[in-house]
Amino acid sequence: MVPPNAPAIPPRLLRALLPVLLLLMAGLPGPARADKASQPIPAATLAMMAAKGTSAAAPILLRAYKKESEIELWKRNGSGRYVPIKTYPICRWSGQLGPKTKNGDRQTPEGFYTVAKSQMNPNSRYYLSFDIGYPNAYDRARGATGSAIMVHGICSSMGCFAMTDQVAGELFSVAREAFAGGQTAFQFQSFPFRMTAANMARARSDPNIGFWRQLKEGSDRFEATGEEPVVTVANGRYAFLPSKDPTREEAALALHRDENRRIAETVEEGAAALRTTYSDGGQHAFWAHRIRQGFPVGDISRPEALAYAGQEVVLIPARRKPAPPAILPETLWAAVIGPGTPYFPRRVADWSPQAEPARFPEPATRYAQSLPILLRATLDGQVGLPDPAALHAAVEKVARAD
Repeated sequence: MVPPNAPAIPPRLLRALLPVLLLLMAGLPGPARADKASQPIPAATLAMMAAKGTSAAAPILLRAYKKESEIELWKRNGSGRYVPIKTYPICRWSGQLGPKTKNGDRQTPEGFYTVAKSQMNPNSRYYLSFDIGYPNAYDRARGATGSAIMVHGICSSMGCFAMTDQVAGELFSVAREAFAGGQTAFQFQSFPFRMTAANMARARSDPNIGFWRQLKEGSDRFEATGEEPVVTVANGRYAFLPSKDPTREEAALALHRDENRRIAETVEEGAAALRTTYSDGGQHAFWAHRIRQGFPVGDISRPEALAYAGQEVVLIPARRKPAPPAILPETLWAAVIGPGTPYFPRRVADWSPQAEPARFPEPATRYAQSLPILLRATLDGQVGLPDPAALHAAVEKVARAD
């Protein structure tokens, strides 16, 4: 309480002290800070859910992409399909593209993981967090070690997905409401990059390509069916149970076949084979820009390594596929090859179609008909080369007609 005779604080001094007072208040325990795990889902995010025919209580699924530094939020809608709701930029992940294999390797894991309610941590040292469930059955079958891989706040990673406090808080609230709605666990899918045919073709010579093909099978299945893939491990590999819906299962198999065909076509067309290397993980460009502007994100792990993130090493240079032969317009072809044109009068002496109709039938004026006949006859020496001057005159005639 201020004494009644205390002197008034000058307005200028009050304005100068206000930022300091606000900072001090922010560091004190209060309702907003103490209740961070109970913060509501932002209204804008709820509106995105409603626009996709879903709600805060509906089941969720998260998909992470290391190279793009993004985590996608998916929600199950009224028809039972998962639909994309929102994409969050990752502030920091560590290591290289590829799976985590041992404790201390700084690798952010890749694979299919399960997050139960018990893995949510409202008392995290990194604001709020949840454990993604590494190591899973696949990791254990491969002898992988390590634990406590989190999605958390701040911007520091030692194998985790660091999201900043605000984003971690929103993801925490989204998961909390899904659990409250009855979901017992949600799937967390982690990929090296978006699993497109083009990306797979570029990564075909990477040492991890065999593992990534397993991940793509699960990714394709999810994209085709809209269902959370049922993941198992067989003979040390990821395996996926078929959908209970025959139509969706057929769609999953068809998409995976089409994607494999697109990969093969992309390679055949001469796409380069690349390997992406990092000094120690990456960061979304959004956060890089905000940090340069002075936006507070907490501690940033190994900021000097971000200058060497995403370096492309060419393993197989791109090559150009030879262009197909140019197709002549029918009008020009007829002017050059048709009866009475400069080409066909130049026949071998003493030869006529009547004498050997099977070897050289009557000339056709259509391009598709006459080209193979002309090539065969030229190779056999039955037709000589045309007079260039006569050909030029024919082309000029067609050009003037156009």
